[in-house]
Amino acid sequence: MKLILAIVNNDDSALAASALTEEGFSVTKLATSGGFLQVGNTTFLIGTDDDRTQQAIDILKTHCTTRKQVRNAMPSLGFGLHHMNMPEVVTVGGATIFVLDVDHMEKI
Repeated sequence: MKLILAIVNNDDSALAASALTEEGFSVTKLATSGGFLQVGNTTFLIGTDDDRTQQAIDILKTHCTTRKQVRNAMPSLGFGLHHMNMPEVVTVGGATIFVLDVDHMEKI
């Protein structure tokens, strides 16, 4: 058995969760936030049999796409930094996926 931890952008979470549940995966959603852009993410906890792990990952790949977003630079507390208001293009979306072995699982 495997536990998949998938951190996805909030914009992708609803479609990804629906697609996973339609295929019979049990999904627990946690509201999380990333440190880089300080925006909301969703972390999925997905318990699955070893032979269905790749299917879950493929569903996430289909529904968690990357895209470009313009963000304003974060103001700095340092002195002499004059580039604080320069917007920059960053890539958002996609998913960060961890697959962990589960020694024991029990539903009570």
